[in-house]
Amino acid sequence: MKSRYLAGTSLAVMGAGFLITLFLPQNIAVRLLQGGFEAGLVGGFADWFAVTALFRHPMGIPIPHTSLLLKNRNKIVNSLISALETELLNKESITGRLRQMKLFKGISSGLLKLIAKKEIRLKVIDSLTEAVRQLPVDKMTPSAQKLLIDFVGKQDLSPMLEAASKQAFRSQLDEKALNFVLNFAGRWVSRPENEYMLGQLALSKLQEVQLSGMKGFALQAMLGFMSEEKLGNILKNLIQSTLHELAHESSPVRQRILTEVRQQVTGFAENPEVAERLKTWINDKIAAPGTEEWMLRKLEEIRDRVLAALGQERENGGRSIVKLYRWTANMLRDKEDMMARWEQGTLSLIVKAVEANYYRIGLLVRENLDQLDDQSLVKMLEEKVGSDLQWIRVNGAICGFLIGLVLTVVHMLIA
Repeated sequence: MKSRYLAGTSLAVMGAGFLITLFLPQNIAVRLLQGGFEAGLVGGFADWFAVTALFRHPMGIPIPHTSLLLKNRNKIVNSLISALETELLNKESITGRLRQMKLFKGISSGLLKLIAKKEIRLKVIDSLTEAVRQLPVDKMTPSAQKLLIDFVGKQDLSPMLEAASKQAFRSQLDEKALNFVLNFAGRWVSRPENEYMLGQLALSKLQEVQLSGMKGFALQAMLGFMSEEKLGNILKNLIQSTLHELAHESSPVRQRILTEVRQQVTGFAENPEVAERLKTWINDKIAAPGTEEWMLRKLEEIRDRVLAALGQERENGGRSIVKLYRWTANMLRDKEDMMARWEQGTLSLIVKAVEANYYRIGLLVRENLDQLDDQSLVKMLEEKVGSDLQWIRVNGAICGFLIGLVLTVVHMLIA
């Protein structure tokens, strides 16, 4: 340390000066210098002894009340820890400061400063890209399949089926399904080829009917006037008329059909056996040999799409990160009450963690100091405060020199 060399130099100058004046012709100037150097030498030695006695025994001699730091090591450590805990880093000041923090505002400002830099955004994208590329999807697939099987096996599907049926009724899916069937049937029966097919089918079935007496004669007489086209047209009109009636919401027949459908769906959803069969079917499909390969292909496709999106985003300079941040900030800004609750909850957790682990500060300081041997501790303290202490020696030599001059003058006046 420069201050140590300067202190040693000042002491050497005082000693050399005193020795030189002993061999010079005695006059007023020499006597003044001799008195100054003598007092400076005494002051420098005294301060050297005092400073050295703090850290070690001067010249290795175990003089009483020297090497004070090592002799009072435990007291100093306890005092340091006590000062940290009660004055510098007391628990009340830490928790009070934490409770006053604008945690989310600080985090938001910090994130904004980071994502405003293009190089930071590109580093984030590169890190995400590398992480996605290194994902072992081939090793993840069996575990994902097993987790999915275990998850389905633990679920009770009955509430899900009931909720799904109720949601279907609220969304009027039953009516939409019936309307779809009616529209499909109407379009199908309107096709000429289907009309002829209906007439042909009905005519063949009527010809198979065996009736005796007047009923048989009447039937045969009617069939003699009927052809496939005429009979198909009659059936088409009958079916279209029926479909048209069922399409009206006020139709009693339509309401009876819907009621029956709802009863059947509700009974199906509330049947525990149906839920168990559905669970078994899902598990069988998931555990099938080809499912793992299918899941692997899908995971690889997802990974490729994510990598392609990240690559495109990198070419755009990571602008989506800024857009995502702004969207999130705007969304949260409109929910101040929720954010305030979250912030207070987070700060409360931090405060509780500090209160529960505050004593560890003292333990950590003590543990780190106990790991230092005497020599290392003295070296550390000298590096931290030794430089300032060495100036005491310099000032002691200079002050001693000046006081020596004054005393020599006084002595010469009196003598």
